[in-house]
Amino acid sequence: MPLSLHAAFVPSAMQMLGTASHLLRKTQEWCTDRDCDHATILEARLIEDMLPFTYQIKSVAEHSQGAIEAVRKGVYSPDLNPPPTTFAALEAKLGAARDFLGNIGEEEMESWIGRDMRFEFKDNGMDFTVEDFLLSFAQPNLYFHASAAYSIARHLGVNIGKRDFLGQVRARQV
Repeated sequence: MPLSLHAAFVPSAMQMLGTASHLLRKTQEWCTDRDCDHATILEARLIEDMLPFTYQIKSVAEHSQGAIEAVRKGVYSPDLNPPPTTFAALEAKLGAARDFLGNIGEEEMESWIGRDMRFEFKDNGMDFTVEDFLLSFAQPNLYFHASAAYSIARHLGVNIGKRDFLGQVRARQV
C-alpha cells in the first residue's frame, strides 16, 4: 500500500510539535531552577545573526499548521509577526498547531495531491505541487527549526539529549 500524503506529513509534524513542547518545558524548568530571566533565555541564539529560541519554536508551528493552512489557500508566505514572548504563549501556539493537525483528515490531504502551490517571500517565489511543498519545503523547515531550538537549549546548558529531540517515535507495538 502506498504511503498517503497524510501519513508522510502529519505524524512527523505531530512528533516535532511534541518535541518542541518538551524542549520548551525542559528549558522553562531549567530556567526556573536557576532563577533566570525568562526573556533572556527566550531570546537566546547560538550566534548573533541567528533568530532566537522564540522564533525557532514559533516556526515549528508555522511549518506544520501554517503549511496546511497555506495549502488550503494555494500560497505560503512566512508569518513575519513577532513570535510569542513567554513560555506559556509559545506552548499555546504549539498546542493550537497540535489540535489543528489532529483534525486534518487523510481524505482531504489526498485530494490535494498534484495541486499547484506557491511559496512567496518579498520579491521571490517558488512553484510546487502540494506534496512537494509539504515534503520538500515545509517538513525540512519543521525539522530545521526544531533542531535549532534543541541546539539553543542544549547550548544554554539545558540537560537534554538525542532522545529529547526524537520525542515520541512511532515504534511498532507488540
